[in-house]
Amino acid sequence: MDLTVVLTVAAIFLGPIVAVQLTRYLDDKKEVRERKLRVFKVLMTTRGYTLSPGHVESLNMIDLEFNGKSKKEKEVINAWKVYLDHLGNSTITGDQWGVRRIDLFVDLLHQMAKVLKFEFDKVHIKNAVYSPRAHGELEDDQTAIRRGFRELLECKRIIPMYVTNLHAPPPSQQDGDGSRIS
Repeated sequence: MDLTVVLTVAAIFLGPIVAVQLTRYLDDKKEVRERKLRVFKVLMTTRGYTLSPGHVESLNMIDLEFNGKSKKEKEVINAWKVYLDHLGNSTITGDQWGVRRIDLFVDLLHQMAKVLKFEFDKVHIKNAVYSPRAHGELEDDQTAIRRGFRELLECKRIIPMYVTNLHAPPPSQQDGDGSRIS
């Protein structure tokens, strides 16, 4: 048999197999990127609302999606570990904790942007977010209502009642159809 015939027969049989395997490989890579992109997009869109369920879920997906196979992904995982450590840190309080939280979160998003090849600088990530003041006020009001209601249920708060009129006038006499009887 001639080498050309052997190569032709091999190409006929192996060509489709290689094509399918290559397609699967490319689809898998695309799916991995899409999952990372989904986590990043949710974190970017909810960076003004860090208590939203989607934000918290996406934070918890970082370990799964950015698994540290590349150097850049390892930097994402390291930034996530530092941020997570800070979130659980109760020794720092007040404004200092909040400022540090924002800086660490911006670092995390910046590392993720690098992996996904977005050219966002830290200033843009930190400041280019729209969060209406009314949303913050609404969250503050809801928190106050929830806490007050919980305290009421736990008997830590009472509802004050004031009697303003002890002697109510007698009800007028009415017949069945609502008209006055004289």
